[in-house]
Amino acid sequence: MRVLVRPNRPACLHAFGDNRRVTSPNLQSPADLTQRIHHAIAQAGGWLGFDRFMAMALYEPGLGYYTNALQKFGAMPSSGSDFVTAPGMSPLFGQTVAVQVGQALDATGTDEVWEFGAGTGALALQLLDSLGDAVKRYTIIDLSGTLRARQADTLLQHAGKVRWLDAWPEVIEGVVVGNEVLDAMPVQLLQRTQGVWHERGVVSSGEDFAWQDRLTDLRPPVEIEGEHDYLTEIHPQAEAFVASLAERLLAGRGGAAFFLDYGFPEAEYFHPQRHMGTVMCHQLHQADDNPLVAVGQKDITAHVNFTGVALAGQNAGLEVLGYTSQAWFLLNLGLAERMAAASLAERSQAQRLVNEHEMGELFKVIGFSTSTDWSAQGFARSDRSHRL
Repeated sequence: MRVLVRPNRPACLHAFGDNRRVTSPNLQSPADLTQRIHHAIAQAGGWLGFDRFMAMALYEPGLGYYTNALQKFGAMPSSGSDFVTAPGMSPLFGQTVAVQVGQALDATGTDEVWEFGAGTGALALQLLDSLGDAVKRYTIIDLSGTLRARQADTLLQHAGKVRWLDAWPEVIEGVVVGNEVLDAMPVQLLQRTQGVWHERGVVSSGEDFAWQDRLTDLRPPVEIEGEHDYLTEIHPQAEAFVASLAERLLAGRGGAAFFLDYGFPEAEYFHPQRHMGTVMCHQLHQADDNPLVAVGQKDITAHVNFTGVALAGQNAGLEVLGYTSQAWFLLNLGLAERMAAASLAERSQAQRLVNEHEMGELFKVIGFSTSTDWSAQGFARSDRSHRL
């Protein structure tokens, strides 16, 4: 579920983990991406795993959804946009998150903020305005030339602090922010049919694409109760991303990381009743569940398995600071007090960040640190780490 409210965008281990460079937008048509994927399917023997299909649909240089020139961000479909971001919805979002980032900078003795997939730059602006001299440098890693230009315009007043990298370095020191980063990382699809597990992939069907399942030894991380047919996802790229980030944080003086995204702990993610998977697409503020059409013209996402993310960080040497809902995270950091001092219109918009039926409960926050000698304020109440 998207709530059609989309805090910031995106990352993919394949892109951020190698030295692929940011690609500027071009005027190639959607048909060019379709042809390229058909060619990849042919080269792969006629079948392409969904993770590779999703990676190409979102990140193929100059053609994928996040590397082409489509509008993406905006409040109304009339603008040609597909979703609105939480920082764009209310500046109170970034101002409140800044409280946690500031505490983490002080606790880790660092002065740099890192953001993967900074979208329009709205969150970066809110953080920089709020944190002032506590931030000496703000580093953005983003795949989109179009969005980088938009970020530069948004952050013009902080131009002396902001830098952009095409790929992440070997050492990261500071506080990492990932606002809806993990949900945009390619996933593998697993389909249980009549008790037998298959990996779901994509094949060519004339000029279109179609699903095809193949027998596999892959399994979800937990046993799925029942004998009914069951579709789900596994997240090796997101987990590898977190593990790689951990290595880089631990290679330096240390730091912390906070990921805000929609998803569930393992027991909820692989619940027997969640048998249709979580892959969703978003275009012109409408949601659908078919990523095989309008390829490159719409967003493709999957919910996050936060248990897998937590284990990936722990196994790589990080400590879990906490895990809770976005509502409790923001309330712990003083959002209610900020709302009380705001106008009615501002309160109305900020309320959507914490309403249970909108972003408040569906979105979760997980925090990591290289040390355990401090407690993160965002998890002071209603820490759900025990549910991971």
